[in-house]
Amino acid sequence: MIWQPSVSMEILRRKAHLLSNIRLFFSERNILEVDTPILSSAAPSASYLNSFQTNFIPLDSLEKRIFYLQTSPEFAMKRLLAAGSGSIYQIAKVFRNGENGRLHSPEFTMLEWYRPQLNFEQIINEVDALLQYIIKTKPAIKFNYQYIFQQYLNIDVFDISDAELKLLARCHIRGVNDNWNMEKNDWLELLMNHVIQPKLSELDTPIFIDNFPATQSQLAKIVKDMDGNNVSKRFELYIGGMELANGYDEILNSDELRQRFKIDNQRRQLQHKTQMPIDENLLASMKAGLPECTGVALGLDRLMMLAFNQKDINAVKTFKFERS
Repeated sequence: MIWQPSVSMEILRRKAHLLSNIRLFFSERNILEVDTPILSSAAPSASYLNSFQTNFIPLDSLEKRIFYLQTSPEFAMKRLLAAGSGSIYQIAKVFRNGENGRLHSPEFTMLEWYRPQLNFEQIINEVDALLQYIIKTKPAIKFNYQYIFQQYLNIDVFDISDAELKLLARCHIRGVNDNWNMEKNDWLELLMNHVIQPKLSELDTPIFIDNFPATQSQLAKIVKDMDGNNVSKRFELYIGGMELANGYDEILNSDELRQRFKIDNQRRQLQHKTQMPIDENLLASMKAGLPECTGVALGLDRLMMLAFNQKDINAVKTFKFERS
């Protein structure tokens, strides 16, 4: 019956226990739990994100203001960091328009935390420690992005053309045809999702992949690797062939971030998507002094899928989207 929850009562109890253990993990490390607004006057500009928007109309006015449901609590949490909060974490409801399926929902729960005290390697180790603490995983192993493509597709991601990637995708992925025209990063993402990601499940342990191409930096710092390639200080975490988390050595330069936002909006325009307002509060906080920090966003519903041996995200959500 449509009114009933999607989740079993047993999983509901196990969810409560898992959340309690997560809070204990962070409490033992003296990391402060915080709460930030779900609505914002700005939204991420990344072209792969589609935000929900709504209108605020004051009772005594017909004038309306556009607000967006957060796709992540990141921007507000960084403003807290700049204000001197120290290490913080949040268990937040987040929203992404258009995403719905076995591993996706328009509304889901994200665990996000930031650590001024930890460098890039240390934050990876902390994610690994959390997984072992919460769901008893094996110790993780780590590969860089270039190696993983060499290993599974025998290509160098820094020395391959868009046309070659397109041909490779057509050979390996059913349904890709010659009419598809995408950017290099889109082809790489397609190959990662459909070819490499399923193979990672065969390793039967958590996998961290780091040193993404600089063009996939998002909000991470950019550095040179040992071969002189520009790479982003960013990692993704995979377990059982499923992406679970994304982490950064966070960019601190507000002018550089503003430029990235502008490039994102140019890309959105080319894709006939709405351009997003730039979060001036975030940029102002960065100018005021965002500390050196690393951060992680982890899909909590997917973590619960792994913990409770479920194959569909709706099995761990109290009410699936269609019953909202």
